[in-house]
Amino acid sequence: MESTMMSCPLLVRSMLERAGKLFPGVEVVSAEPSGSHRRCKMHDLYCHSRKLSAALQGAGVTRGDRVATLMWNGQEHLEAYFGVPSIGAVVHTLNVRLHPDELAYIVNQAQDRFLIVDDCLLDVFETIRPKVRFERVFVVDRDAGTLPAGTESYETFLSSAGANPVYPDLAEVEAAAICYTSGTTGAPKGVVYSHRSISLHALAISLPDVLNFSRHSTILPISSMYHVNAWGFPFAAVMHGSKLVLPGRNLQPSALLDLIQQEQVTLAAAVPAILQSMLNALEDNPGRWRLPESLRLAAGGSAAPETMLRRFDKLGVEVLHLWGMTETSPVGTASTLKPSMSDWSKDRLYAQRARQGMALPVVDVRVVGEVGEAAWDGETTGELEIRGPWIASSYSGGSQPDKWTADGWFQTGDIATIDSEGYMKITDRLKDLIKSGGEWISSVDLENALVSHESILQAAVIAVPHPKWQERPLAIVVPKNGSTIDTAQLRAFLELRFARWQVPDDFVCVDELPYTSTGKLLKNKLRQDFSSWRWDCPRQPVR
Repeated sequence: MESTMMSCPLLVRSMLERAGKLFPGVEVVSAEPSGSHRRCKMHDLYCHSRKLSAALQGAGVTRGDRVATLMWNGQEHLEAYFGVPSIGAVVHTLNVRLHPDELAYIVNQAQDRFLIVDDCLLDVFETIRPKVRFERVFVVDRDAGTLPAGTESYETFLSSAGANPVYPDLAEVEAAAICYTSGTTGAPKGVVYSHRSISLHALAISLPDVLNFSRHSTILPISSMYHVNAWGFPFAAVMHGSKLVLPGRNLQPSALLDLIQQEQVTLAAAVPAILQSMLNALEDNPGRWRLPESLRLAAGGSAAPETMLRRFDKLGVEVLHLWGMTETSPVGTASTLKPSMSDWSKDRLYAQRARQGMALPVVDVRVVGEVGEAAWDGETTGELEIRGPWIASSYSGGSQPDKWTADGWFQTGDIATIDSEGYMKITDRLKDLIKSGGEWISSVDLENALVSHESILQAAVIAVPHPKWQERPLAIVVPKNGSTIDTAQLRAFLELRFARWQVPDDFVCVDELPYTSTGKLLKNKLRQDFSSWRWDCPRQPVR
């Protein structure tokens, strides 16, 4: 028997049209490179996005054409989020922090036709210009200065067309956006998001038991709009008529905290490294900021240590743990608690919140070991696999088909457990596990323990070849300002939580750890830097 329901496609432009009609007065605030704040209304976003659509159509852009952006989190970037896919073209957000060779590779691999670039990022554009072939380049020229030869003014381009694009009859499975993985190994791989996947993902992260977006929310996506669509936050915010605050390029903790205070932000999202800097600023400057009572922070991109959750709680700010990847749009799980946990002990609740959480509705996760699917006992580990309507089924161009199982699950490369409540915990990446004497050691667990020590600001644990045990863990730590690291004390501290054989054999102090442009720890660089480490040499000095 067939249903009697209408077949209405889920389209990105439907979010824009809804916001323009129902929430025209809602604000979009953009932090400018100059330090000033620019304000517009959803009505302005609606009109400018439609002008961009019309201008692109007038320039010959058709369905499936790629339009790249090289931009910070700001109003014009948001216009591209909606104006490009509304006519069936594909918005391709470029990571501004990539090496020029890698950036050029991505542009050429995606076959981008046009580029929209912030004027403050023209220096980045010039580094790739000889290596790519954009047909036209539009500069968001805030200062109305002289544009580089061969480029055009974005505002002039928008004014060249009318305000009413001719919307094609799109299917929801058509491409709307493309992002490239920012993994630490191998060439970047393209993940193409459909109108349907973006729409369903925006709906799912908005649910009360996930992130609870509403028209009463004020959203600050600190996570970059050039990486996995800022975790889908801009789409969800526009869909619900939430006020949007876009931080631009200044991600210093004081600037972010000023924004949160001034604009009364209720939900902000960032990687733990950014949240850690904000936490340190709050603790070092008590009384400087009066944060909104309703403020919540979403952490993702890497594991947020339990100590971070506890310290923010003392300041009256709840941290919500998310997990995802470029291939999962990105949010796949969220660690919000169940009512049945209300009588749990405080320590047990913190341990639960530190897990990456339950799969979002209509998404399935499983952990698969050597003998099949692992039990949901919170102990049995295996590789995390995931499937769902906003999970990639392949990479652009069909590279690495072995990342998907025969029955259609995506193999994440994360090692995880799932407990009896259905909460997933990442214990490590496959490539980051340490195998010592035939036994596995989790680098993530050691790192989270180390940063809970009063003298440690940041920590990384890597495997270093060992003549007897195959591999042994080496800890690389960044001390807090003025702290002195006592190796014996650190070892004793870890032995309270870990078996002696799991504790790192040595500790090295550094001034900073290397991170990717999206806040992920570059362990491959650390392994390269310490590849010649010799355990029989005198211990490295610590301070």
